[in-house]
Amino acid sequence: MKIIPPNEASFPPSRTRIAAAADMHDLGRRLATVLRAGDLVILAGPLGAGKTTLVQGIGAGLGVRGPITSPTFVIARVHPVLDGPGPALVHADAYRLGSISEVDDLDLDMDMASAVTVVEWGSGLAEGLAEDRLEISIEPDADGDARTVRLNVHGARWHAVPASAADRL
Repeated sequence: MKIIPPNEASFPPSRTRIAAAADMHDLGRRLATVLRAGDLVILAGPLGAGKTTLVQGIGAGLGVRGPITSPTFVIARVHPVLDGPGPALVHADAYRLGSISEVDDLDLDMDMASAVTVVEWGSGLAEGLAEDRLEISIEPDADGDARTVRLNVHGARWHAVPASAADRL
């Protein structure tokens, strides 16, 4: 995996190249080191891009109960932490949702204070859940298994994360 740095040191790195599924899982584990209860992560990318693999890595890094699978048909799952004081993981999939009101009906905000909330297919639907959020887009290369992962932060929480945290990614 190769981190492509932005023009100046900041968190997060502007984009990351991922060569294989194992690297995507590893990126998720490393992202978990900067995530905390109350964080919202919105994932975007086409089918098969690696969104669920990234969430599996986040879950492994948070130490939550699994298995973590795509919640497309159940819409949302809560994965409690196995041991210790860490946050639970709320994993939602907005693929089958058609409006912001349907996202509101899930009451994801009820768990946000005590959990890391990750919403696959959440672009354009889940942004209203939190002003402070991390948006991650995953784009597969047309000619191979590699992916380009772009991280975009919103809100004071993410702008306060020190640039040194990027070293963990």
